[in-house]
Amino acid sequence: MFDAPEVERIDEATFTQTFSTTCINLASSTLNSTISGFSDEYFASASNLLTPTPPIRRAGYFVETGAWYDGWETRRHNREPYDWVTIKLGVPSATIHGLCIDTTYFNGNHAPSISLDGRADEGDEWTEILGQCECGPSQKHFWAFKKPTMTVGEVRLRMWPDGGIARVHLMGKVLPPVLTAAEGTVDLASVAMGAVAQQWSDQHFGVAGNLIMPGRGKDMGDGWETKRSREKGHTDWVVVKLGSPGVVEEVLVDTLHFRGNFPQAVEVYAATAGESDSGEIKGDDKRWEKIVEKSECQKDTEHRFKVEGGKVYTHVKMVIIPDGGVKRLRVFGKRSQV
Repeated sequence: MFDAPEVERIDEATFTQTFSTTCINLASSTLNSTISGFSDEYFASASNLLTPTPPIRRAGYFVETGAWYDGWETRRHNREPYDWVTIKLGVPSATIHGLCIDTTYFNGNHAPSISLDGRADEGDEWTEILGQCECGPSQKHFWAFKKPTMTVGEVRLRMWPDGGIARVHLMGKVLPPVLTAAEGTVDLASVAMGAVAQQWSDQHFGVAGNLIMPGRGKDMGDGWETKRSREKGHTDWVVVKLGSPGVVEEVLVDTLHFRGNFPQAVEVYAATAGESDSGEIKGDDKRWEKIVEKSECQKDTEHRFKVEGGKVYTHVKMVIIPDGGVKRLRVFGKRSQV
């Protein structure tokens, strides 16, 4: 029997500090999460909930159904207790650690309250994760679970009784597939394996977490991009915790869509965390070993680098010289049996 985790409301600063380096947003189209069902979306599409960028406003702009809103909005006067939307996660299973309900620009038509349910697979019974909680107009609402939720592959957001929500952020941890003896080479830095971008020098134009997302993305906006540097000898860097410890065989650095702003060169390092590291290795740690020598980069290119040595690593650090943008980072290898 699942016991719903204790939950507390927190502020935005605490939410960001708690989850930005340990979890990913499971409710994102970048992760290939999708809307699998809804009760109504008359005024605005439920798929907007999964847009990875912040909501925007187009004041005075109207469409056939009325004023345009960047979010999910249902009809007035719902005769049922609540409207609902179901979100199929883009990964097989995960646990949820934090929730953000964003009602930005919904004022007078916002959702008065919400609740959240989860289930492992389609066809399973829904289990309540978060009971009914009040929401307010045009603001972000944050909750933290004091222990992980049940394992979920799909969630149901209920809106009591109707109204609008701009975005949903389900901050969680992906559960990697069970390791089998027959498993071959996998992308150890894939979000589907449970990888997380933990630290970075800068993410002014694009967040580091995009590096581990599936596919090659749609444009420059869903990669990692730093601001222009002005100091001689400057470099930017990102640390990724691999989904599982493994032997690295090949590294791929993809600069797709970065044409006038790709890095001049790249280096890649790897290290292994110990029991006292709490799952993190700092960017300036002395244990980093170079596994890819400094190599020139080009625009729109998948740069592939073979790695020798056969050592087991838990983290990688990509250094871009001096700055710029990278679309994806792939670390191909074999998961350790240990």
